Amino acid sequence: MTQLDTSDAAAETLKGGPRRRRVRMTGRGVPLPLLVPALVGLAFLLLPLIALLVRAPWRSLPSQLTSTEVWQALQLSLFSATAATAVSLVLGVPLAWVLARTEFPGRGFLRALVTLPLVLPPVVGGVALLLALGRNGVVGQWLDSWFGITLPFTTTGVVVAEAFVAMPFLVISVEGTLRAADPRYEEAAQTLGASRFTAFRRVTLPLIAPGIAAGAVLAWARALGEFGATITFAGNFPGRTQTMPLAVYLALQNDPEAAIALSLVLLAVSIAVLAGLRDRWMTTS
Repeated sequence: MTQLDTSDAAAETLKGGPRRRRVRMTGRGVPLPLLVPALVGLAFLLLPLIALLVRAPWRSLPSQLTSTEVWQALQLSLFSATAATAVSLVLGVPLAWVLARTEFPGRGFLRALVTLPLVLPPVVGGVALLLALGRNGVVGQWLDSWFGITLPFTTTGVVVAEAFVAMPFLVISVEGTLRAADPRYEEAAQTLGASRFTAFRRVTLPLIAPGIAAGAVLAWARALGEFGATITFAGNFPGRTQTMPLAVYLALQNDPEAAIALSLVLLAVSIAVLAGLRDRWMTTS
């Protein structure tokens, strides 16, 4: 074998070595101290969902889902979640751009404040919204006296509450996409005479469109499932502020089968959201 052949063989060995070693490692058995808690954790997460499917009233499900109350709650949920997502897009995308593309004192603290609704108890968020936008709130009193606008216990209040808890999901997703995008494209557009806003509209938005779409889907799903802030800020009035999660809570006290049917609808929506985000969030290739 010539020296060149030996070098090629060594190079192939170096290229194939880590890959073969990785295959051998993944083919080994899972250690028992890791396998047991992993299986318990899997059962803990899946058992409630399986129980929901097992106990579902499949025979009466069509009649449960076609009742007037269910359709009112479903229509209101779809409308309010979509409107909250639209609000999140209009306000959240520029906010994500500011956090990702500009430098200013206290940016880290501002980012922490933006993500605060992610960890804030939803009921606390509803109370905060009442204190800010209620009829006697810090801003709400001026909205009421100057413009006659009252947000609590209205359909608009539902949208406001859902946008408050859903917007951080979109901001985080878009900011992460902006940080991963190469800013040199924007700089090149500006050197060619485009303003910063034109560069954002013509160059940046197409680049981060997948991140915006993923963030919008997450925000929509979060808004659809919102309960605590909605019931605190908007109340639970059928046909006006009663969304699907609120209808589930109310039905659980009076008609458990209806509550299960409504829960199945929300479960189906959640699975659809995960399926839609599969390629972005769950691939491990």
